[in-house]
Amino acid sequence: MTFKQLEAFFWVVQAGGFAQAAIRLHTTQSAVSKRVQELESLFDTALFDRSMRSARLTEKGEEMFLQAKRLLEQRDATVEMFQRPEVLERHVCIGVTELTAMTWLPRLVAAIEAKFPRVIIEPRVDASVMLRDKLLADEVDLMIVPEMFDDQRFVSQGVGVVEHVLMCKPGLVGRRRRMRSEELRDYRLLTQDERSGTGQLYNRWLRSIGVTTENTVFSNSLVALIGLTVSGMGISYLPRKCLAPMIDSGSLEMVSLTQALPPANYATVWRSERQSGLVASIAKLAQEQCDFGSMFQTV
Repeated sequence: MTFKQLEAFFWVVQAGGFAQAAIRLHTTQSAVSKRVQELESLFDTALFDRSMRSARLTEKGEEMFLQAKRLLEQRDATVEMFQRPEVLERHVCIGVTELTAMTWLPRLVAAIEAKFPRVIIEPRVDASVMLRDKLLADEVDLMIVPEMFDDQRFVSQGVGVVEHVLMCKPGLVGRRRRMRSEELRDYRLLTQDERSGTGQLYNRWLRSIGVTTENTVFSNSLVALIGLTVSGMGISYLPRKCLAPMIDSGSLEMVSLTQALPPANYATVWRSERQSGLVASIAKLAQEQCDFGSMFQTV
């Protein structure tokens, strides 16, 4: 029995199919199928029930999956303990939200590659709730999201803070004095939905100051919200520092409100039962590289 056979079997189950496992393992579907068949021949038992259109685990297959998962985790932990960073070989999926992808993600990837040149980094961009589900399903190894998950299953390490302010198209609110919260009801609000950690934070904040969401456009995309705000569709909360050039150019203007918006704290999050030195090192690199101050940063 080899680790390649165990990996092939594990990822067929974990990723949901032979083709998906091949993508994850950077190999061909026929190679994955061959390794699984070798494993079945070795123990003279079927791991999948192939009588159905989609292969399902047999009872022995379920037992093998648990053993394969345990053995692969032990292998990875042992390799990380004794192997030098420059020769460590791993494939790591990092889940990030749109704001990180639009700002400092290239800096983080470059820092990881410099310290771990043989580690393959695969960024996954999605909303916070979707990334949490992927983390629990072992589809990502760690995620960088707004702090929102108070869950014993996770380890969380802060990386940075984002200051959001209300913004709109210049002239939309006129030459007002500082706006009171109740005056926001006169305008359409552009907000992220509940799949977004930032959306959850600021939607709760809006409710806390008595602003309801009847006249609201929800989106799961920060880029879409920026575009809708620039076009004059309404008022949105947006990251101040990285959008400063758009304010300076006259594409956006800040809306002064009597109540300041709370900051959005970002953290690196991973599974508490996954004791990985590599993941911990990447989390530390994220702390060092985190910079929400400008868009599309170069390395």
